[in-house]
Amino acid sequence: MQHSDLPGRTLRILTYNVHRWLGTDRQISPQRIAEVIASCNPDIVALQEVRVGRVRAGEADQAATVASFLGMDLHFQPTIRILGEQYGIAVLTRHASRLIRSERLPTQSTRPSFEKRSALWVAVEVEGRTIQVVNAHLSLRSGERRTQAAALVGPDWMGHPDCADPAVLLGDFNAPPYSRSYRLIANRLRDAQLSNSFGEPQPTFHTRAPVLRLDHVFVTRSIDVIDAGPVRNPLTRVASDHFPLLAELRVREPSRLTPSGQARAGELL
Repeated sequence: MQHSDLPGRTLRILTYNVHRWLGTDRQISPQRIAEVIASCNPDIVALQEVRVGRVRAGEADQAATVASFLGMDLHFQPTIRILGEQYGIAVLTRHASRLIRSERLPTQSTRPSFEKRSALWVAVEVEGRTIQVVNAHLSLRSGERRTQAAALVGPDWMGHPDCADPAVLLGDFNAPPYSRSYRLIANRLRDAQLSNSFGEPQPTFHTRAPVLRLDHVFVTRSIDVIDAGPVRNPLTRVASDHFPLLAELRVREPSRLTPSGQARAGELL
């Protein structure tokens, strides 16, 4: 269902696993990723597998260069530190924003992990309205992924009093819709791709043969989905191993909620 006739603020939000800027042609190109993002004209971008550092001596920091090209502010949370390089997740936005929380997600391993799965929570001001945005990249291991999904909808993240509606949870969850991890989140929040104009939700991975829907945008009750789906074109097929997932959203005015801020009967979370 589309809601293009409803009043409220429109918002374009993108989640994209950029694969360390490494394309399927084996070329490292932050500039190419920046061009993909710019072509989508998003207000807010959530990135995973972001490489921070310099490809060659004397060059500028890659993530900062991409943010500068886009004219966006950058918030970064490292998940890997190795040989002076950092890799992690990031939120970029063209609107005023502030970092709320940037922390590791739970792990089931008792040994030090190479990649510290994390989430990044940023509050973004859009036309006088605060939108809570949480970017996450979850584990490849199913049991650990379920623990992390439960944490994301728990009291430290989406269930925190400060993470009030309207809020968006998005990222690479490594969780297809049939997985328990996906259901843990989808039972609490609405999957934006279920409201797209393409019919069935579309897979986001792999760009050479897209068969898995691992990247998701979840929204709270006061956010209507105008459209949502992966961006597929010759550039996105080579820029990364994931397609970017773009959602056009409309944030309803507070008057559409009850005075207590609770959803009206029949409304989805």
